[in-house]
Amino acid sequence: MREPAGNPQEPLAVSMGDPAGIGLEITLKAWAMRAKERLPPFVLFADPNAAAERARSLGLAVPIAPVEMLSAASETFKTALPVRSVPLGVRARPGVPDPANAAAVIASIEQATAAVAAGKAAALVTNPIAKHVVAGADFPYPGHTDFLAALAARHWPKRRHCAVMMLAAQALRVVPLTVHIPFVDVAKAISRNKICETVRITHAALKCDFGVQRPRIAVTGLNPHAGEEGTIGREEIDVIAPAIRELSAEGLDVTGPHPADTLFHATARATYDAAVCMYHDQALIPFKTVAFEDGVNVTLGLPFVRTSPDHGTAFGIAAAGCASASSFIESLKLAAAIAAARAAAKAA
Repeated sequence: MREPAGNPQEPLAVSMGDPAGIGLEITLKAWAMRAKERLPPFVLFADPNAAAERARSLGLAVPIAPVEMLSAASETFKTALPVRSVPLGVRARPGVPDPANAAAVIASIEQATAAVAAGKAAALVTNPIAKHVVAGADFPYPGHTDFLAALAARHWPKRRHCAVMMLAAQALRVVPLTVHIPFVDVAKAISRNKICETVRITHAALKCDFGVQRPRIAVTGLNPHAGEEGTIGREEIDVIAPAIRELSAEGLDVTGPHPADTLFHATARATYDAAVCMYHDQALIPFKTVAFEDGVNVTLGLPFVRTSPDHGTAFGIAAAGCASASSFIESLKLAAAIAAARAAAKAA
């Protein structure tokens, strides 16, 4: 059985995301700030011509260096941005997504993931994609997380993979139990087994990847006021509370179901290391309120490290050149830190 990848001596593999979005911009800006931010070396899987054109349009003095061998990327990174070529179908125009480039967007993720799986890259950092753009290009997944779980199955076929999304920042970590599904489907997607598995994966990641020795996990309710003892819904009584009791019996420090409207102020946040929430917005609204600039999307439960900025393609500002690279920079730093932690644990 192949062991999880993650050699911190290797460069990070960065996928380009949608080339009409801000992914290329923030990657270029991050490289330009590599010394100030003390960034780990990374290699971009993208069209070199598109990266060079974007650098010129932004007025960034970022040399582009196509690389064939990833082993050369770390040395190249000192003086130029190493780019592993993934040709686009058509010329990218900032702010104007084109389905003709969907295949290249998908190939970039696949090739960057393959590099990590082969041990040629320490971790994967993905730039944002637009689901409506790639949907028509043989991409039957609701988002990055599900696609990465499929890629994990491709490279580690003898293992079971359950990908879990975490949004992480110094101020808060949240895990949505359900992610990219319509709100009307949330209640029926919640189950005792799903809660237990998600919390167990979160607990393991907090210990192994984030160095939390005794993780404390808070679980929200689904309904207002956590159901008000069954008067505003029974999911808390019938599903969520039994899962918490099962997890507590295993020795995990898990509390809830908590009313979501009182769980995210500063005093409450001090009582837990991560919050598992029932649906996307229940987790991401408070997270982006307190950590919009420095939040990182981390995929837990996979045999490789993957992080991403906590924002989307931002087509609306892609042509303006005003995108902040802060979240992307934090994604690079966190990916390197988790890869190093896993490598140290493996060595020990």
